[in-house]
Amino acid sequence: MTRSTIVAAALAVALTALAGCDAGESVDVDGGSTAGGSTGSTLTAAIGGEPDQLDPHKTSAYYSFQVLENVYDTLVEPDADLKMGPALATRWTTSSDQLTWTFTLREGARFSDGSPLTAPDVVYSYQRIINEKLNAAYKFATVKTVTAPDPATVVVTLTAPTPNLLANLGGFKGVAIVQKANVESGAIKTRPVGSGPFTLASYTSGDTIRLTRNDAYWGPKPKLDGVTFTFVKDPTVAWQNLRGGEVQWTDNLPPQQVPTLKEDGALTVATTPSTDYWYLALNEARKPYDDVNVRRAVAFALDREAITKAAKFGQATANQTAIPRGSSWYFDYAPYRHDPEQARQLLGGAGVSGRTMDLMVTSEYPETVTAAQVIAAQLKDVGITVKIRTLDFAQWLDEQGKGNFDAFLLGWLGNIDPDEFYYAQHRTGGTFNFHKYSNPTVDTLLDQARTQTDEAARKQTYERAAKQIVDDASYVYLYNPDVVQGWSRKVTGYQVRSDRAIRFRDVALNR
Repeated sequence: MTRSTIVAAALAVALTALAGCDAGESVDVDGGSTAGGSTGSTLTAAIGGEPDQLDPHKTSAYYSFQVLENVYDTLVEPDADLKMGPALATRWTTSSDQLTWTFTLREGARFSDGSPLTAPDVVYSYQRIINEKLNAAYKFATVKTVTAPDPATVVVTLTAPTPNLLANLGGFKGVAIVQKANVESGAIKTRPVGSGPFTLASYTSGDTIRLTRNDAYWGPKPKLDGVTFTFVKDPTVAWQNLRGGEVQWTDNLPPQQVPTLKEDGALTVATTPSTDYWYLALNEARKPYDDVNVRRAVAFALDREAITKAAKFGQATANQTAIPRGSSWYFDYAPYRHDPEQARQLLGGAGVSGRTMDLMVTSEYPETVTAAQVIAAQLKDVGITVKIRTLDFAQWLDEQGKGNFDAFLLGWLGNIDPDEFYYAQHRTGGTFNFHKYSNPTVDTLLDQARTQTDEAARKQTYERAAKQIVDDASYVYLYNPDVVQGWSRKVTGYQVRSDRAIRFRDVALNR
């Protein structure tokens, strides 16, 4: 997901409006031409799955955002240290009461079709998210108005101070600035028009998405002629394609091979701790998972170290909260030791025995399948029989949105501010609260933390909220994975980021 909404990720990750080409259908935007450069400098990147669609406001699939990161811009954006800095806005000021933010837009910014990008485009993009209640609408909860007093100025007025406003307006491409005509034509789903360093040239569903350099880009012109994204679900195949030179970059490496791959002088393999978390969610709209003691029983039954080892082979850190250890927002709280006897006692007290649990996973995130197998063995030991249901990601998202599950496994990717780790997932009625958790105390704390400007007080509020979320087993947190990516030695200028933003704008491919 988020990044978040994915993003996140989020790789957060939740229901999206499903759209795209039919299998094998090819959409060619520019007639197959290569923008502004000689052939031979197109980088091929293998990603683990196909985007569900390319509308940044409606998708929450990480595979979509891997592509869209290179097509769209946001008002501001995070640097490598996740500090928010200029993008389409070059500067901004804040009123003394922190309720009015005034952004000055970059002079000469244009969409990839050559049309100017001005303040009304920013207003349209944000109002679309807000009015249509799209995935990132929760990020605008304190936004009162968005106006464009002139073509170069955007004014955002708030109902309350919002310390994470910049992260909300630029933390991921789910809040990208879109073109109204592209939206109204419906072409945005498969032929997006952005202002980023690359523009979409063709999309062949089930095969590839091809980008070419955007010569109207406001920043330094990309060194690459283009980027071709190919969809490779099997990590071993992606690795073999990288070694064979068929692709020059991938983030879909077999985790058990990473230590060996790092020693391979023919490739560059880099890792860094991520801002992601992976978790098990139990559907509280279904009995017996509405009983907190049943959810706690599941939490006690799990051996997170074993799950982490099986799924990630050392490329992750077990954790019982969402935020990873390296973050200044980390909360050290781990009440659930691996204790099958305690789990049996809690299940017995709740009157649960001989239970069968439907556990939904997706083949496009193989670690969910591996983790589910370990979880099934551990829950069998306490009297719960797990039926693993493996779906492709589009089906998974559909089932999640309908609430057709007892439990599911997935992750939230690319989080920056603590609000992104908790609010949409655990606030009553939250955009991504598909497991129907509700606790008025948590609601109050999450609402309060969003408007606290004192960072120390805000951290304490999030710790109180996190403790209650963990005690309630709203999510049963499993681990924080590392970012693991590999690329050819011919690739220069690439940087692995903890938020998993895949940026190719500064990359060169040596022949």
